[in-house]
Amino acid sequence: MTRGALLALAAAFVAGAVAVAAARLLGRSGSRASILASVAAQWLGAWVLWNFAGGLAIRYGLLAAYDAPLFAALALPAGLWHYRTRVSAGAAQARAVFVGAQLAWLLIVLARNGLFAS
Repeated sequence: MTRGALLALAAAFVAGAVAVAAARLLGRSGSRASILASVAAQWLGAWVLWNFAGGLAIRYGLLAAYDAPLFAALALPAGLWHYRTRVSAGAAQARAVFVGAQLAWLLIVLARNGLFAS
């Protein structure tokens, strides 16, 4: 990973922590900034775990291919949908969007590796 990417990641974490702390100090832990930081952290964690699992699966021959940029292409619109759902409908519905997107990604990975081919 390049130094610029690490600095951007660190800046995102610091900005999220500051937003959450400010929201808590003002008594609004469910503010939009706090929700945005939470959603971003969830998607970043999912990206790390999927890439780690995909790398291990390729190394040990369980997968033939794993496309990390394709996950990013899914995560950006799904993360936006997740955020908008959390703001408008609440945590339970937002969790369903997050889990549904993860299951969709699992199906994409399995399909790209020939599980559904005849």
